[in-house]
Amino acid sequence: MSKYAIIETGSKQYYIEPNSVLEVEKLEVPEDKKEIHLENVLLVRDENKLHIGTPYVKGAKVVCQFLGHFRGPKVIHFKFKRRKDSRRKKGHRQELSRLRVKEIKG
Repeated sequence: MSKYAIIETGSKQYYIEPNSVLEVEKLEVPEDKKEIHLENVLLVRDENKLHIGTPYVKGAKVVCQFLGHFRGPKVIHFKFKRRKDSRRKKGHRQELSRLRVKEIKG
């Protein structure tokens, strides 16, 4: 079985493996920085060991390459009440960051 981890960022949990690409809520990254360390690691699976955090695994981190920011697809929120001449339409596009997992340490 290969190495994998479960991390938490942006109040969401993600299953990651080395060299996988993930899209998370926008992270504040300085202009000159191309590498990010994510330290909220909930679970790490090595070749034969499973480390479960309470709530996070101590000393574990995930090294990611920052690939850039982008905007997600538009989501339409539409409320409608029949025969009342009542409708409301709102749209939202989430700001996202794209990361490539380089290494799982822990």
